[in-house]
Amino acid sequence: MKKALFIGGTGTISSYITRLVARTPGWELYLINRGNRPDAVPEGVKVIKADISDEADVAVKLEGMSFDCVCEFIGFVPAHVERDFRLFAGRTKQYMFISTASAYQKPSLNLVVNEATPLANPFWQYSRDKIACEDFLMGKYRSEGYPVTIIRPGHTFDERKLPTAVHGAIGSWEVARRMLAGKKVIVHGDGSSTWTLTHSSDFARAFVGLMGNPHAIGNAYQITSDETMTWDQIYGTVAEALGVEYRPCHVPTDLLASAGRQYDLNGCLNGDKAVAVMYDNSKLKNAVPGFHTEISMAEGLRSTVEYILAHPEYQKPDPEFDSWCDSVVEVMEEAAGKLL
Repeated sequence: MKKALFIGGTGTISSYITRLVARTPGWELYLINRGNRPDAVPEGVKVIKADISDEADVAVKLEGMSFDCVCEFIGFVPAHVERDFRLFAGRTKQYMFISTASAYQKPSLNLVVNEATPLANPFWQYSRDKIACEDFLMGKYRSEGYPVTIIRPGHTFDERKLPTAVHGAIGSWEVARRMLAGKKVIVHGDGSSTWTLTHSSDFARAFVGLMGNPHAIGNAYQITSDETMTWDQIYGTVAEALGVEYRPCHVPTDLLASAGRQYDLNGCLNGDKAVAVMYDNSKLKNAVPGFHTEISMAEGLRSTVEYILAHPEYQKPDPEFDSWCDSVVEVMEEAAGKLL
């Protein structure tokens, strides 16, 4: 029986992986988390209740334990992976780190990206921190044989959160609420740039295929769908699922980046969602033979809308973002009027 330890395990990306590993023969799964979502832990999964930031306490609770695979889902800055190295060096046969596809070079010099695409993102601190984590881990692999596998997700989503490009601090429900109210929604650019969304259930199958996979040690893999849609198609699919008319307010990306500093729109747009790319997943498919995504982007969007409408706990209003959107729409309509 192989042992896996997930740091986190109940988030957007990791929940589906946790459920899949729990029902995969041959794996015994442990989670380290604070125990805030016990309902999200499948039967048979063992929880080590701890705050991973309390390194001394975690070290005591892990004393005498070793693992075939340790997966870090909530590591965001170098201090997190440095701590993990101290905790797990010599105690795991594989350490899997969730990085990000937004780490790839921005602005993109090529439409198609793969794992060999340079990492550089001057727009988003989040991405630069992930790059620094990768640098540390690969340095330890080269110098000390630390068994690292880097995972770069694209825009991964599940049934609990609508994948929008522009939203407030509370989440994306307010975008849907504006649609339901007949209001215009903010869309960067002219809505024609393409984007890739990957459902967490598809991501999970690829991820589990890399767990314990000897070909994965010392390598990086991006896990995304091969499909693309324009942002107008994405928002339009959400509107259709809500049963309302799609009413976009197209705003130049650079203007949004300047006007939406409180929402870090420069980072999440110029550093990620406004940059059209296509993902070459050949390396992943060579390591996990037969892998392909099963949930189309449109199907995933529709199922997410249906789920959120049936679960009011995910319908969190954001009046501050709603008011900001109203202001942006007013400015754009006034500007258009002056140009007539």
